[in-house]
Amino acid sequence: MPVRLPIGDFAKMTHLSVKALRHYHDVGVLEPAQVDPWSGYRFYEPDQIAVAQVIRRFRELGMPLEEVKAVLQAPDVGSRSDVIVAHLARMESQLAQTQAVVASLRSLLERPAPVVAVEYRSAGRARALAVRDVVTEAEVQDWWVAAFTELYGVLSAAGIAPAGPGGALYASELFELEKGEVVAFVPVPATVPGQGAFAGAGRAAVIDVPAAELAVALHQGPFADLDRTYGALGTYVAERELGIEGPIREYYLVAPWDTGDESAHRTEVGWPIFQTTGTGRAGA
Repeated sequence: MPVRLPIGDFAKMTHLSVKALRHYHDVGVLEPAQVDPWSGYRFYEPDQIAVAQVIRRFRELGMPLEEVKAVLQAPDVGSRSDVIVAHLARMESQLAQTQAVVASLRSLLERPAPVVAVEYRSAGRARALAVRDVVTEAEVQDWWVAAFTELYGVLSAAGIAPAGPGGALYASELFELEKGEVVAFVPVPATVPGQGAFAGAGRAAVIDVPAAELAVALHQGPFADLDRTYGALGTYVAERELGIEGPIREYYLVAPWDTGDESAHRTEVGWPIFQTTGTGRAGA
């Protein structure tokens, strides 16, 4: 007669709570070997201990239950490995992001606020290939990567060289309400006729990036510290009462697709202002 382990004993053996075991049964991740038809009490077999311990480790690594289920029910080793590798890649990305935030926090605590050089610039109307969407603050980083990957891929497939560095427009609502429109764009030659130049472009569309008067500051270094440049530039604009409504504009002079060295990244931040007497350096 096979050994039956009561749920309480099984919880002790696997370090999974009774509540967790009941939930895993309900969602089909780990079904007990037997359920008493009268009491509903769950019983497990010794062979399930190792499975439960694997589940616990995956959950400690932050793997969603649907993916845990996919691993356990994978028809072959290859399918199982694909799910695990995909999750590990996400973990590595999250770890890199955490390390960047830690480094940024240390810099914020140990170094004085940056003094940025600000210049006034009249940005003319420019033709560009763009991806436009409404995104949340939590989504914007992944969306940004996907959008520029798509844009540069479409341009490469069409044999059209960018006419300048890529950029993005960020609606005020994204910062104020944690959700708003973002337009990622790559300038293209003015002679590009329109959407017909990009067969199968997917989300990408030809637009005219509007003209704008901007106070511009150059951010040098990783995106994790970009808010420091925003703070310094925004203070400059507020002190001079120059600001007007409109999207914040960024231009990626040296970007992640150019180099993996974050210290080499260069991002121009443009704050919308009312029309000034001309372009040029405004001071520090």
